Amino acid sequence: MATLKESPLKLDGRRLRTAYSQLLQRYGPQHWWPADSAFEVMVGAVLTQNTAWSNVERAIQNLKAIEALDLHQIDRMPPDELAQLIRPAGYFNVKARRLKHLCSFLRAHAGQLQPLSDKALRRAFLSVNGIGPETADDILLYAFERPVFVIDAYTRRIFSRLGMVPAHSAYEALRLAFERALGPDPELFNEYHALIVRHAKEACRKQPDCTVCCLALECDWAVQQHALA
Repeated sequence: MATLKESPLKLDGRRLRTAYSQLLQRYGPQHWWPADSAFEVMVGAVLTQNTAWSNVERAIQNLKAIEALDLHQIDRMPPDELAQLIRPAGYFNVKARRLKHLCSFLRAHAGQLQPLSDKALRRAFLSVNGIGPETADDILLYAFERPVFVIDAYTRRIFSRLGMVPAHSAYEALRLAFERALGPDPELFNEYHALIVRHAKEACRKQPDCTVCCLALECDWAVQQHALA
């Protein structure tokens, strides 16, 4: 018996761009990703899993202090030594193994990644032990400048409160919906994701402060809370 194919999630491109303009006006350009090289972006993408960026910065500084923020240095470093250097980022033993897997992958595919299509490059990074969709998309967008929209908890929070997406939408459905609605534009995706993170930290927190939210007038959640007050 044939099964019904689930309809793709659709987003209003005009409303998405309006929200982007409001966020950009409120916060200004964010100049992301804060890194000196594509490899540093990749390391940061692994380290930022389940932790705050301030912790990642401390771990990266530890690596830079001994000139070890280098593919070959990390690849050769004993796992326990690497784990202690990245300890501020949390889950340091797990992340040390993941960085090792990443370095082995990059060394094995030296010179082969840049020519790949966006889909093939994404599949390649998803094959690395410890790299899931969000980490892979961070790497594609910020290290390779590919038009891949990064979905994180902040994106779900903001756009579900705005009433634009279901709160529990699947990762791939959300990613594809943003990409279809906005069109392939890595510069826009870069800045938009950075602005989402900034807004989620300053206004649309777990306990939001709608009084300082530049999106409040278009936000279903804010309107409902005001009606209940």
